[in-house]
Amino acid sequence: MKTVLSTSDAPAAIGPYSQGIRAGNLIITSGQIPVDPKTGLVPDGIEAQTRQAMQNVLAVLAEAGATADNIIKTTVFLRDMNDFAAMNGVYATFFSEPYPARSAVAVKDLPKGALVEVEVLAVK
Repeated sequence: MKTVLSTSDAPAAIGPYSQGIRAGNLIITSGQIPVDPKTGLVPDGIEAQTRQAMQNVLAVLAEAGATADNIIKTTVFLRDMNDFAAMNGVYATFFSEPYPARSAVAVKDLPKGALVEVEVLAVK
């Protein structure tokens, strides 16, 4: 059985998908772009965008009673791999050891002109 996760503390879905799904003890978030849910705006720069995308991920996880400590895998999508080091610096502030597994890939484009998108798998 699956439960839809939905919160006004993260951007609303802009298509036919859920912000997140919980199935048993597994929590999966949809990719979160760096839209500020209060203003609807995307901040400037990779650092601010990474911070906002991670805050959006954590807001969805909170709906399932989970935190960053529950994350076992992340996938980071970057519009420009040259932003990797700056993204990684901000990303690292959200985790402590043992760190989740991670993939980071470059993509051609992201919704709303975002520079980064983050999705996660968590276990609670």
